[in-house]
Amino acid sequence: MKVTILRAVLATTTLLLAGCGGSDGASYLVDPPARALSIVRQQAYYGSNWEMGLVVRNDPVCQRKHHLKDAAGNAKVDLYQPAPGAYILRQGKRWYVTEVSSCGFEPFKEEPQQPGELLGTFQMKADKYQFVAVSKEAGKEGNKPGAAPAGG
Repeated sequence: MKVTILRAVLATTTLLLAGCGGSDGASYLVDPPARALSIVRQQAYYGSNWEMGLVVRNDPVCQRKHHLKDAAGNAKVDLYQPAPGAYILRQGKRWYVTEVSSCGFEPFKEEPQQPGELLGTFQMKADKYQFVAVSKEAGKEGNKPGAAPAGG
């Protein structure tokens, strides 16, 4: 009887732990180590959408976390730079702007006409969420991921 109860408790505990989600993130270093943009993700349980946030860090002035739209595990966030210290993020059809000096953040109501130079993408690669930089040629102003390269 005791063995049966113990097995039931162990099986239940294993199922509960297997249902747990996880957390991870990736960073773009603006001016290491004081300034960075990081996408952090947390999953309440396995199979659920990821709660996503942007952490803007400018030590010792400020550090703030801003909420992005919750997304599936393979969600990509593109990072553009229209001007020094200013960054535009694209998460699916949503666009956000942030600036590092005061850790400001605001969603766009419409897609920006010229988001600036594409720096790279926060994405899953080799089973890990990470920032993948683009080459200088692929990141020319106005280019978007998946667009044909400039010059043919």
